[in-house]
Amino acid sequence: MNYLRIIATMDPKSGGPCQGIRNSVPVQKKAGIENEVLCFDDPNAEFLKQSDLLIHALGPAIGPYAFSKGLKPWLEENLKRFDVAIIHGLWLYNSYGTFKVWNALKKRNKKVPELFVMPHGMLDPYFQKARSRKLKAIRNWFFWNIIEKQVVNGASGLLFTCERELELARETFNHYKPKKELNVGYGIPQPPDFDKKVSKVFYRKCAGLSRKPFWLFLSRIHPKKGVDILVEAYTRLKAENFEVPELVIAGPGLDTKFGFKIREMGKKQGIYFPGMLTGFEKWSAFHLCEIFILPSHQENFGIAIVEAMACKKPVLITDKVNIWKEISTENAGYISKDNKQGVYEMLKNWYHMKLAEKAEISSNAFKLYLNKFCVEKTARNMVHQIENGEKIETEPFTRFLRMDA
Repeated sequence: MNYLRIIATMDPKSGGPCQGIRNSVPVQKKAGIENEVLCFDDPNAEFLKQSDLLIHALGPAIGPYAFSKGLKPWLEENLKRFDVAIIHGLWLYNSYGTFKVWNALKKRNKKVPELFVMPHGMLDPYFQKARSRKLKAIRNWFFWNIIEKQVVNGASGLLFTCERELELARETFNHYKPKKELNVGYGIPQPPDFDKKVSKVFYRKCAGLSRKPFWLFLSRIHPKKGVDILVEAYTRLKAENFEVPELVIAGPGLDTKFGFKIREMGKKQGIYFPGMLTGFEKWSAFHLCEIFILPSHQENFGIAIVEAMACKKPVLITDKVNIWKEISTENAGYISKDNKQGVYEMLKNWYHMKLAEKAEISSNAFKLYLNKFCVEKTARNMVHQIENGEKIETEPFTRFLRMDA
C-alpha cells in the first residue's frame, strides 16, 4: 500500500500536522505502508535536508493562500501511483487544489486513490466565534461556501485526531455532509529517557531556577493558550502566601506584543521564560517538572499534553482541550473551565492534594499515553480505519515500548 500525504509545509515551526506525519510514517512502514509527502516548501529548505522521509517539495508557495503552480502537473502525473491520498489541513491551496485535480481525474475515469482530509482542528467552531478572529471568520465563511465545502463533502472521508474534534466539526458550518467521519486518533513516540547531564542545558536557559520540581507551561505564548490567566492565577496563589513551586513558561512568541505583556506580568513573581525549547531541552523540562499546565481556550489535540503524560506527568488543562474527557475518565490530570477562577481553583486543588493521590495521577497519565496516545497504536489505527472503517480495539502495542521508562 502506498500513501500520499499532501500538506502546505513540513517546516517543524508550523506545529502539529507536520510533526504528526513525521511520527506516524515510520510506524506505518513497519506495517507495510509506504508514505510519500507532497508539500509547497522551498526544495532547498534546510529542514527538508535533515528529514529521512521521501518529500516532494514544489515551492516556495506564493501568497497567503500558499499557491503552487506545480501541484496540478505533479498530481496528474503521479496520483495514480497511490492507494490513499490524505490532505492535511484546510483553507490553503493544498486542500482545494488537490481535490480539484483528483475530482477531474475521477470524472475522466482515470485511476485515482481514495482521498481523505485530516482537518487538524480547522473545523472547530472556536475559530468562527472568537472575537479576535472576526475578519478571518468572515473569510472562512466565504471559503467554505465557495471552495472547502466541496472538499469536505466530496472527498472519501474525514480523519479526526479525537472524538471531540469529530463532534465539534459538525457544529461549525451549514451543509456539512462528509461521506465518512473516522476518529483515527493521534499519537507520539515514546520520549527519550531522562539524562541528568543533558538537563544542565535546560537549567542554563532558566538561570536561578532551583533543582526542585517546578510547574511547566510549554506552548506558544499566545492569547488562545490561556497563558495570561495562568500567570494571574499563579500570582493570586503567591499573594495568598501559598508556597507554590516555581513556574516555567516556555515557548515561542515572547517577542510579540502579547509576549511582552506576559513577561511584564511575570517579572515580579519570579516566573522563568526560557523561550522555545527543543530536543533534549524540551524533554528535560518535561522530565523535571512536577506538572504540566495548559489552560487553553481551544486545543484540537495538544501534542505537548501527551508528551507530558508520556513522561509520567499529570496534566492540568481546561475543558476546551479536545482530549479532556479521555484525561478526566482515566484520572490522568485535572480539568477546569478556561477562566481565571477555574484555573486558580485547579492550581489550588492540586497544591492541596496528598502525595499519594499525585503519584496515582502520574501513573494514570503514563498508562493513558500507552493505551490511547502511543503512535505505535494510532498510526496503525489510521491504516485499519481507512481500510475497514472501524477502530482497532486491542491492547496497546507494548512490545515496541520500554516499559521501565
